[in-house]
Amino acid sequence: MNQNMNQNKKVLIVDDEPSLRKLMARLISLEGYTVVEEDALTSGKKMLLKEVPDVVLLDVFLPDGNGVEVVPEWSKLLPDGKIILLTAHGNIQDGVSAIKNGAYDYLVKGDDNVRIIPMIGRACEEIGLRQKVNQLKKIIDKEYSFDTIIGQSKPLLAAIDMARKVAPTDTTILLTGETGTGKEVFAGAIHQLSNRRNGSFVALNCGALSSELLESELFGYKAGAFTGAAKDKRGLFDQAKNGTLFLDEIGEMPLSLQVKMLRVLETDDYIPVGDTI
Repeated sequence: MNQNMNQNKKVLIVDDEPSLRKLMARLISLEGYTVVEEDALTSGKKMLLKEVPDVVLLDVFLPDGNGVEVVPEWSKLLPDGKIILLTAHGNIQDGVSAIKNGAYDYLVKGDDNVRIIPMIGRACEEIGLRQKVNQLKKIIDKEYSFDTIIGQSKPLLAAIDMARKVAPTDTTILLTGETGTGKEVFAGAIHQLSNRRNGSFVALNCGALSSELLESELFGYKAGAFTGAAKDKRGLFDQAKNGTLFLDEIGEMPLSLQVKMLRVLETDDYIPVGDTI
C-alpha cells in the first residue's frame, strides 16, 4: 500500500506512555497515515466516535480501565475498522484474549516495532476488500431487486406484492407464466430479498436436458455410476444449499423424475445417481 493510498486511512493510538505513543505516531505518519492520539479509554472512545478511524492501536493497561475488556464494545462501534491490541512484554495472553473478543491482532510493546506498519497495512487492505464486497452486494441487490421489474398493471403489482411477502419464508415457490414473462427475473428478486441471499442462486432449464442427464445434474452422481463418471460430482441441489435453486420449465421434466422431485420437496432428501441408501 503506497503513501498516497494511506492518506485516506486514519489510525487512532490509545496509550498512556507518551514517549512510546509519540514514537508509534511518528512511524505511522511517515507512511502517509493520518494519526490521532489519546491516553485513556474515555477520551479514546470519544475520539473513536468522532474520527471513525480505520485502525485502532489500543493499550491493555490504561488509567481508567483494561483495553482487553472494551474490545467487544469498540468493535461494535467500529464495525468496518480493526482493533490491534498493544500488550506488555511477557503478557501475550492479553493479546490472545483480545483476539477472541474480536480484536484483529496484537503487538508486544517494544519488540514488535517492525510489525506495526505491515500489520496496519494488512488491516487496511482487508477493510478495503470488505468495502468492495459490500459495494458489489449493493449493485447485485439493485440489479436483481423488484425495482427492476417495470410495469403498473394490477396483476403485475399483485404478483410483486405476493412475491415480497413469501420471499423471507423458507418454502418452495411455484412461479407460473408463459415463456418470456420474466419468471427467472422474479426468482432472482425473491432470492435477493430472502434469508438465503448470501447463498448461491442456481438456475436450470429442465426442458433442455434428457431425463438421465437432468437427474445427474440435479442430484449429482457417484464415481462409476455410468460410463465417464470418473469421480463424484455435486448436484445442483447441493450447490444451491442455503441458497436458491430455480427450475425453469419444470413442466417439461419427465414424469419418472417428477416422482423423485416430489420426495425432495416433501423430505428435503435425495440420493445421488449410483449411490445406495
